[in-house]
Amino acid sequence: MKYKKILLAYNGSAEGKRALFEAADLAGLLNAETHLLAVASMPPSLFLTEGFVPEELLEEEKKRTQAVLDEGIKCLTDKGFTATGHLAVGEPVEEICRAAKEIGVDLIVMGHNQSTSWAARWWKGSVGSAILDYAPCSILVALSKN
Repeated sequence: MKYKKILLAYNGSAEGKRALFEAADLAGLLNAETHLLAVASMPPSLFLTEGFVPEELLEEEKKRTQAVLDEGIKCLTDKGFTATGHLAVGEPVEEICRAAKEIGVDLIVMGHNQSTSWAARWWKGSVGSAILDYAPCSILVALSKN
């Protein structure tokens, strides 16, 4: 399969940065369109306890996430790559899959830290493992071992 459009789910973490450059290298080799997605999300506990997300907190999270997205785009452009940035608000798995469908990508790239214990991943849930069930296309996981 030829990957023509690649979506990188980016959160600014060390794993995300590793995935950022792997996706860019792959896109360069394949001459594929690159899309960078950052998702602003609120802790589920806040929504459950308050019943709504206060507008000020949401705006603060959107600004923080936009800064992460801008940093990712700058990292790519500094290395000579181009990418289209996308900011989404919501639950990460849903937003990654929605963006992948909307953009029509062939591949989703995301980072993963293997040093996190299985218990920690189970407790907090893993976007990477959850997305396997819902992604509309292939997934590449860039591993980071600390």
